[in-house]
Amino acid sequence: MNRLLSGLLAALAVMLDAGAAQGKSCEGVAFPEQIQTDGATLTLNGLGLRKATFLKVKVYVGALYLPQASQDANAILKANAPKQLVLHFVRDVGGDDLSKGWDEGFENNAGEQLAALKPRIDAFKAMMTDVKKGDTLSMRHKPGAGVEVAVKGAAKGAIKGDDFARALFAIWLGQNPPNDELKTGLLGGACG
Repeated sequence: MNRLLSGLLAALAVMLDAGAAQGKSCEGVAFPEQIQTDGATLTLNGLGLRKATFLKVKVYVGALYLPQASQDANAILKANAPKQLVLHFVRDVGGDDLSKGWDEGFENNAGEQLAALKPRIDAFKAMMTDVKKGDTLSMRHKPGAGVEVAVKGAAKGAIKGDDFARALFAIWLGQNPPNDELKTGLLGGACG
């Protein structure tokens, strides 16, 4: 009997371990619980769903990775620590629409820094292309270096400056995110 119970407990532990390794999902899009970047382990903080227009059209699922989980958006933005945001698109989006979204996001959240950031915002937007359903966009903040950008899994380059990184991540975590549910999800709340 002990052998049977031990076997069942071992099987249950393996299943629970597998579930933890799989991470979380939103809108059928799964993200790992942890990622490795530059020798550091970042943990999935939360998933958020970007909805656009008054029709609430689903655009992408965002995943925020941090060194330690946090529900404090201001603390995340102020921390000069590695972080990564991955956007997994659930619909096709044209490059022009992405560019308009970036303009709106920076205008709504960069405040007085907007003019000084403009050349780097333009360089960031130049990295964008049309994206299809299933494509990803990844933005990784490396303290002291800025933000590394990958589109569809291909490295596109880096934008220098921790100030740029704060302004970029403020698009989702600042006072005026694209939609409140997206910010809530990225901070560990429900996705959707």
